[in-house]
Amino acid sequence: MSDRFVVEEVDSVETPPKARVEQEDARATFERKRDYLDGFLAQRPREEPVGEPGGALYEAVVEALKEIFDPEIPVNIYDLGLIYGVEVTEGGHAAVNMTLTTPHCPVAESMPAEVELRVSAVPGIATAEVNLVWDPAWDPQLMSDEAKLELGML
Repeated sequence: MSDRFVVEEVDSVETPPKARVEQEDARATFERKRDYLDGFLAQRPREEPVGEPGGALYEAVVEALKEIFDPEIPVNIYDLGLIYGVEVTEGGHAAVNMTLTTPHCPVAESMPAEVELRVSAVPGIATAEVNLVWDPAWDPQLMSDEAKLELGML
């Protein structure tokens, strides 16, 4: 069975009607609509709390802590879970609570001093205080996932 096409020759084709837009509709279309960004653009940036997570100064201190590595473990002390808390006041005072993996750690005397030096070097920090605490004791579960991955624990 074969398909057949029917071919028809014509002298001309009727022109289709043009779309017409009434003048009233055109004005409504081209009028400036209410800008949906007005409210968004009128908002002022909210003041970031200086010492709370998310504040620029707090984040700068955390980044400085991430540059300090444990000499025996190739992971920075922040991801290792040695930093228990960071507080930054509006006056630029930073207080860091930290621990070490063990009380007999060979850097028990030098590590807190290095942390204090690095934190006080952050622009905007006037003074830095490091509190070495042993309670709660450090536990490998305090490490970030990145640290666990680096050490082959994941």
